[in-house]
Amino acid sequence: MTRYVSLIGAPTDIGAGARGARMGPEALRVAGLQAALEARGLQVQDRGNLAGPPNPWQPPVDGYRHLPEVVAWNRAVHDAVLAELQQARLPILLGGDHCLGLGSISAVARHCRETGRKLRVLWLDAHADFNTRVLTPSGNLHGMPVACLCGHGPQALIEIGGTVPALNPKALRQIGIRSVDPGEKRFVHEVGLEVFDMRYIDEMGMRHTMELALATLDAHTHLHVSFDVDFLDPEIAPGVGTTVPGGPTYREAQLCMEMIADTGRLASLDIMELNPALDVRNKTAELAVDLVESLFGKSTLMRA
Repeated sequence: MTRYVSLIGAPTDIGAGARGARMGPEALRVAGLQAALEARGLQVQDRGNLAGPPNPWQPPVDGYRHLPEVVAWNRAVHDAVLAELQQARLPILLGGDHCLGLGSISAVARHCRETGRKLRVLWLDAHADFNTRVLTPSGNLHGMPVACLCGHGPQALIEIGGTVPALNPKALRQIGIRSVDPGEKRFVHEVGLEVFDMRYIDEMGMRHTMELALATLDAHTHLHVSFDVDFLDPEIAPGVGTTVPGGPTYREAQLCMEMIADTGRLASLDIMELNPALDVRNKTAELAVDLVESLFGKSTLMRA
């Protein structure tokens, strides 16, 4: 069965604390993303880049930096992702910073409600992104999308998907986490997010981690992967604005992607926080493309 994939560029660093993620979509294209997917037998259409307000680079207002601009970008992302899902296409959002995961996942959640499907979201990231304006040390909204999806955030953001909360926390699995702010830690614990942090991966291994994260998927489950490139260890992926040492190795990341591919359930994807301004000869973009190939079934040997 041919799978139809749409690439959607979202060239903005509106929610980030460093400039440069706006160049991420082009770096992924330069690294050969479309050709790599087509080599996997997918039919790919590049929808080009969404448009939105420029980054004004202002300090926070009432605990949020650039809230009106973040709302505008997330609405554009929501509408674009939803339109692809309604055409039975698999949307791949090319970020852009991770605040855009709010628009993408709220669209996926809306589509699942409308079609009666269950939703599982894998959030691959060094950070929990579960801050609020009270907890945030920076006001940067790329540290808040998971909280907003779970209904904790400004009204204009939490309502984008049409239902509040857009996402039941029980649908979420966070993998690779290793940097959580003090107040955020308590909030993650109170809400009961399922988090497989790097200590868990160190102790139990990536295979066991992914078996748990992917447990109970069935034919009625839509699997969404939100892949923040800072999930990876900065030794292999320097091109991100918020590097945190001690992330998954190349092989651990490949195993993670291969096990997701084995489920056959992947139905939407975000590739976020790639910052070419901080990269070395586009190697992080090339690694991201390599991992995405594995996510769509590339393996060393033929598997049964």
